[in-house]
Amino acid sequence: MNRRSFLSSGLAMVGGSRLLSAGTRPWPFAQSSNERTLVVLELRGGNDGLSTLVPYGDDEYYKLRKGTAWKPETLHKVDEYRGFHKDLTEVSKRFNKGEVAVFQGIGYPNPNKSHFKSREIWHTADLRGRAGNDGWLGRLCEQRFPDSTLPELSIHIGNEEPYSLQSSTHPPVIFRSPDTYRWLGDGDAEASLDATERGGKGSTLDRLRRVMTNAKSSSARILDVLQRYETPVEYPTHESSRSMRAAAALIHAGMGSRVISATFRGFDTHADQRFDHSNALGILDNALQGFLADLERSQAGRETLVLVTSEFGRRAQENGSRGTDHGKAGVALALGTPVKGGLFGEHPSLTELDNGDLAYNLDFRRLYATALEWMGADAAGILGAKYDSLPFV
Repeated sequence: MNRRSFLSSGLAMVGGSRLLSAGTRPWPFAQSSNERTLVVLELRGGNDGLSTLVPYGDDEYYKLRKGTAWKPETLHKVDEYRGFHKDLTEVSKRFNKGEVAVFQGIGYPNPNKSHFKSREIWHTADLRGRAGNDGWLGRLCEQRFPDSTLPELSIHIGNEEPYSLQSSTHPPVIFRSPDTYRWLGDGDAEASLDATERGGKGSTLDRLRRVMTNAKSSSARILDVLQRYETPVEYPTHESSRSMRAAAALIHAGMGSRVISATFRGFDTHADQRFDHSNALGILDNALQGFLADLERSQAGRETLVLVTSEFGRRAQENGSRGTDHGKAGVALALGTPVKGGLFGEHPSLTELDNGDLAYNLDFRRLYATALEWMGADAAGILGAKYDSLPFV
C-alpha cells in the first residue's frame, strides 16, 4: 500500500468546517532563495484558440464563425491580424508590456480529440498517455528534488488530483477549499495504526505512520499560512481567484512548494459559446490580475513561472448550436516576471485545415522542456527525448 493509495483510502487532507487555531503573528515573507516555483493552470474542456487570440484580419474567420465571431472593435489588438478576446484585459495589458508569451498552434502529432485521452497526453507529456508514464510534474519533483520529504512539495488546489502530478515517490497535497483546509483523520484508524506492532524501518506500517505524521504537520502548516495571509491586492470573490490567492500565500511563505497547479473549468463550449467562453475567460483574467500583482511583492513570487494550458482547441467552423466542437491545435500562455513576452509558433491557417481542424505547428513538449530547464531539471530525461526550448524565459 503506497502513500497515495493510503491517503485516498480515508486518512486524507480535505476542506472542512473545523479549523485549526491560527496565531496573530504578522505575515512573514520568505527569505530570498535561488529556488523557483512552477504554477500550471489547466483550462479544462478544450479552450477555443480562435476566440482567445482572434484572427480578425482574416476574412476566412468570419466565414467560419458567422454566429460566434468577434468584431475587430471589441478586441484588444495585438497587430493587424490578431487580437485578444475582449475579456482578456489583463493578459492584453501585460502582453503589451512584454510580460506574456503566447504559443499559437500548439499541440502534438496525431492529435486525439477525446477529453480523457488528450488530457492524459498533456499530463504525461507522452503520446501513450497513462500507459507510458507518471505525470510530467511528478517526474519533475522526483528528478529535481529526489531527497525532499515535504508533503507540500507539489500542491493541487481543486477537487481532484490531475494526473500531471502523479508520482510514486512524491505525491501531491490536494485541497479544495483554501479557507477551511485541515487534516481530517479517522480516529479509529489512527488508534488501530498506533496499537499495531511496530514494523521495521521501511516496512509498510512504518511508511503509513510517517505518512500520517507528515500529513498532519502539512495540514497544520498550510492552514496556518492561509489563515494568516495578508495582502493589499484585491482578489475577486470567485472560487478560482481565492485559489490563486492561496497559491500566492504558499509561494510567499517559502514553505518549499515548488510545483502548484489549479484547474479552471467552463471551456467545453459546444453551445452558446459567446456567453460561456467570455465568462470563462473573464474569470481567468480576473484571477490572473490579482495573482500576478501579488507575486510581484516578493522575491519568491518574482521567481515564479505561470503556464496556462488546455487539452486541445476547438473546430475551425462553428456548429449549429452557436458553439464549437472538439478540435486539435490550440493556444497556451506563459506569464510572470521571468517571462520574455511575444508570439511563438505560427497562427494556424484557416484555409489549410487538418480535416476541418486547425493544424498544430508547435509541439507542447517544447513549452514543457523550456519550463523544466528553467526549473533546473534535465528536460530530456523527464520527457524521454530532446525538445528544443523556446526563448520565452
